[in-house]
Amino acid sequence: MSSEARLREQICLLAKSMFDRGLTGGSTGNISARTDDGGLLVSPTGTSFGRLDPGRLSRFDAQGTLIGGDKPTKEMPLHSAFYDTRSTAGAVVHLHSCHSVALSMMPDVDEDNFLPPLTPYGIMKLGKVKLLPFFLPGDPAMGEAVRGLAGKRSAVMLANHGPVVAGKDVEAACNAVEELEDTARLAMLTRGLSPRALTDDQVRAVVMKFDVEWDV
Repeated sequence: MSSEARLREQICLLAKSMFDRGLTGGSTGNISARTDDGGLLVSPTGTSFGRLDPGRLSRFDAQGTLIGGDKPTKEMPLHSAFYDTRSTAGAVVHLHSCHSVALSMMPDVDEDNFLPPLTPYGIMKLGKVKLLPFFLPGDPAMGEAVRGLAGKRSAVMLANHGPVVAGKDVEAACNAVEELEDTARLAMLTRGLSPRALTDDQVRAVVMKFDVEWDV
């Protein structure tokens, strides 16, 4: 099996895993990954994470031209913005995960650091998550907002919509976006209960030990 064939299978396997566990439903969410030749494989528009077909993924060449597969997701500007501004991005995942969306609606959320420091893992896998304002689905302005961050964030939260995470490869991106949802779920479960979050010193220790992009 070629490396691209393996990547196609991996994209569909990870997407189905997230769908089966309710992390994104219906035909929501989109996923993309770099190919060895600098191109992209992208989930097609209107498709379900639970039923992606490896052979029908949208295929772009290194110049960004669609050369095979079905019509890509309408959120391509969002994906392109991460690839164009973060040289380490090998994959991008966007979900409509319930708890992170719920947290984005709360009036007192820190826009510059969306996730509260409840465990070390959200910090390790995501750094600071930027909360972006609401955009209409498919609005190219979402991509422009990501470009405005100049590659300094690996993850953003689209208010009232869902998270978008870039990773070094598709497995890392999926693991990170799942950690984002898990941390948001913890935040919503403990909301109003005055949970003991990590202290500033503990956060700094995690950042230093795991070389996290933080002071950006």
